[in-house]
Amino acid sequence: MSNKSQPSSQVAFALFAAIVGIIAVGSALLAISIHVLLIIALTLTCYVSLRLGYTLDELIESMARTIGQSMSALLVFILIGCIIGAWIHSGTVPALIFYGLEFLPPKYFLPAGLVICSVASVVTGTSWGTIGTVGLALLGVGIGLGIPPGLVAGMIISGSFFGDKMSPISDTTNLAALTAKTTIYSHIGSMLFTTIPAYIITLVLFTLVGFGYSGAESADAAEVALIQEVLATEFDLNPMVLTPMAALLTMMVVRVHTLPAMLTGVVVGTIVSLVFQDASLASALTAINEGYTNKTGVEVVDTLIVRGGIQSMMYTFSLTFIALSLGGVLEQVGYLRVVVEKTIEKIKSAASLIAFVLFSTAFSNAATGDTYISIILNGSLYGDTFDRAGLDRSTLSRLLEEGGTMTGALIPWTSTGAFITGTLGVSTLSYLPYCFLNILNPMLSIALAYVGLITARDVSRIVAAKRADVL
Repeated sequence: MSNKSQPSSQVAFALFAAIVGIIAVGSALLAISIHVLLIIALTLTCYVSLRLGYTLDELIESMARTIGQSMSALLVFILIGCIIGAWIHSGTVPALIFYGLEFLPPKYFLPAGLVICSVASVVTGTSWGTIGTVGLALLGVGIGLGIPPGLVAGMIISGSFFGDKMSPISDTTNLAALTAKTTIYSHIGSMLFTTIPAYIITLVLFTLVGFGYSGAESADAAEVALIQEVLATEFDLNPMVLTPMAALLTMMVVRVHTLPAMLTGVVVGTIVSLVFQDASLASALTAINEGYTNKTGVEVVDTLIVRGGIQSMMYTFSLTFIALSLGGVLEQVGYLRVVVEKTIEKIKSAASLIAFVLFSTAFSNAATGDTYISIILNGSLYGDTFDRAGLDRSTLSRLLEEGGTMTGALIPWTSTGAFITGTLGVSTLSYLPYCFLNILNPMLSIALAYVGLITARDVSRIVAAKRADVL
């Protein structure tokens, strides 16, 4: 057994400053791949950890442990690629795009899409599943209507994460409640206090922005007709090709595990390809790995449908793999814990504690690259602190979601950020300004805390006090 020492606060802060500097300078100024930057950060972290007495085998074991804990998410990456390839080949995604262009007018597309993604995510309990299926189709519709991809992606993400955050069958919702040691219903009740106002503001914003896209002013009617014509020529778009999506949603509604449910969607999509698209078994199975590759010659259509497959997710998979490895070492050696414990000593008020937990959870997201690790780590760190401050554990669980679940999509190298970019083909910087809900929800939580409103009970207390004064 090696003689290990705890990292000092100076070492921990210096290491994090170095990691932030490597990523910021390398990506913003030198345009170096984030993969390479994370490997440099991982190498530096391992070197410092070796100096603290850890062996290389121990550090590799910590990486393996973290990757093992996130194996379900890594498998989802693979299956999402399979679904996209199979569903485009089967005509499922092309049919959704075709009918979306037919029935969703540009003026109401953004608010309608927000609600559609929200409902789908609440019902299924997964933002990733919603983004990779319904969201991908809505992206195609939005592009066809002449709406910027970044704006459409921001709408999809806002709706999908609302459902994921509020659904009682969501994994992050249950994980946050479990980690903070509160009930799922107390957790959801606490989230309603900040999430519903943020969602209403988000819906209003997308509605107002949507007014700028009204038919001929935003989309060339001839181009929309061309897209529909090409899709109808390339695929049989009868309603039966929507069967794979119906099968997947049904299995998720009845709470079948995500992985077999998604695998079923792939299988049904392959069968639909054989029956309705006259595809050969070889081409249908190849699409699962390589995606849909048959170009139509019409650029705007090819942008929408030439994508998917396992190989399309390898950028995302490898980025997540490296980020999780870095996060595993940071967690195992204790750098994150040292930084948090040293900083929290200066927290003097409940509002400052709430703001700090939000920033800490978001920072952990960026440092570890994984929302699950961030939620578990911060939930275990702050439980006793909330008890001493007289704050309910449901408030802590709410903050874990607002700082963890909601910010994961905004950081390029997290598993969530990498997944979204790999699935929708839209960069983080392009969609980030339009993730209204993901940005507003944490900000609203902090603002309410600083005006003295931390929970819904605070509102009731203040209203009762004012009534008493009047009487």
